[in-house]
Amino acid sequence: MNNIFRNILKGKTVIVGLGNTLKGDDGAGPSVIEKIQGKVKALCIDAGTAPENYLGKIIKENPDTVLFVDAADINRLPGEYALLEKQEILKTGFTTHDLSPAVLIEYLSKETKADMYLLGIQPLRINFDENMSDEIKKTIIEIVGLVEESQNA
Repeated sequence: MNNIFRNILKGKTVIVGLGNTLKGDDGAGPSVIEKIQGKVKALCIDAGTAPENYLGKIIKENPDTVLFVDAADINRLPGEYALLEKQEILKTGFTTHDLSPAVLIEYLSKETKADMYLLGIQPLRINFDENMSDEIKKTIIEIVGLVEESQNA
């Protein structure tokens, strides 16, 4: 299997998990961060539902690459994911949050020279007090393995 992260997670990397762990599959981003924290070379940030609070930290890091991980409606089956580049994110602007990843990426583009990506994971359910679906749990395990492999190669 081709590792989608091998060619993008290069140089100084920041991986940012977005989402609300109280809303079922919307917790995918923070869950990925929890599982890779301390196991990869990248700076891992669980930005939860307030990513704007971490913009200064990301900018100070002066990264080569920023990867956002978030549950997003990408018109796929639950658990499927897509790696979107900056221009695709800015065009679509989709999100399950108040503050779109496109807004974050636009701001960071002005403040850093980093390549930016969004790993969008198609959720099944994102309502309060729902458990994470099995499809998303399986996907998280796969993504964690790919990120670890690309960072430790």
